[in-house]
Amino acid sequence: YTLGDSGIVKTELKLRVARQLKVIEGQVRGLQKMVAEDQYCIDVITQTSAIRNSLSSVEEKMLENHLGTCVVKQMQGKNTQKAIAEVLSVYKLAKRK
Repeated sequence: YTLGDSGIVKTELKLRVARQLKVIEGQVRGLQKMVAEDQYCIDVITQTSAIRNSLSSVEEKMLENHLGTCVVKQMQGKNTQKAIAEVLSVYKLAKRK
C-alpha cells in the first residue's frame, strides 16, 4: 500500500487506474479530432459513451478501494460519522447520473 493525499490506495490499483486514465486521455483526444473533422454525429456519440463508461469504471475501482480501506479505518476508529457522510455523498453523486 502507498499513502496518498486522499487515502490508502493499493499500488496495483494505482497502476491500473493510471493506465486506464491514459487510455481515456487518448479517447478524449480522438474525440476532439472527430469533432474537428466533422465526423458523423453517431460516431461521436458512440465515442462519448465509451469515454463515460471508462470513467465510470475508474470511479467504481476507486470507490471499492475507498470502502475497503479508508471507510473501514474510519469505522474502526472514531470517525464513523465522517465515513457515513462520505458514503452518502458518493451515493448522491451516483444518483445524479
